[in-house]
Amino acid sequence: MTEPPSPAPHPLIDVARAALEAHPRPYTPPELPPPLDAPRGVFVTLRKGGELRGCIGHLGPTRRTLAEEVAVCAVLAGHDDHRFPAVTPDELAEICYEISILTPSVPTTFQELDARRYGVIVTSGRRRGVLLPDLDGVDTPAEQIRICRRKAGIPMEAPVRLERFEVVKIPGDP
Repeated sequence: MTEPPSPAPHPLIDVARAALEAHPRPYTPPELPPPLDAPRGVFVTLRKGGELRGCIGHLGPTRRTLAEEVAVCAVLAGHDDHRFPAVTPDELAEICYEISILTPSVPTTFQELDARRYGVIVTSGRRRGVLLPDLDGVDTPAEQIRICRRKAGIPMEAPVRLERFEVVKIPGDP
């Protein structure tokens, strides 16, 4: 008895994988049909063995298309996330990709936050911390804000401006 074929990966997962595997050679992503061609903010998360291996993104579009944005963020997540050494060619086969496509952020209040539904942007002066929604171990808006403050170096007593956004997650291979 043969196993049913696994579903084809999402085209944006293919773009992320191809861009990271091509690095440092130039990579031009394919043209994708609407709505996958619309520029949007995006984060690319890399995992190895279920553990975070890199995550970088942009809150708003910086490139002409979503595919270009994903390609750039995949390479940055693999090579420029200061928390991790660069992904090596030997690791590429073990990397699992996840893409989070962001809605535009909107001003919000603490009472309107929901750690499962909304990502949060915490700003104080020129400092800004960002956290995606629905993260393991982050169950409340207070935890989201505390983590954002820490990431951005914002003192706990400093006044902050809050924004929220939603994401559409595209999981890659398990």
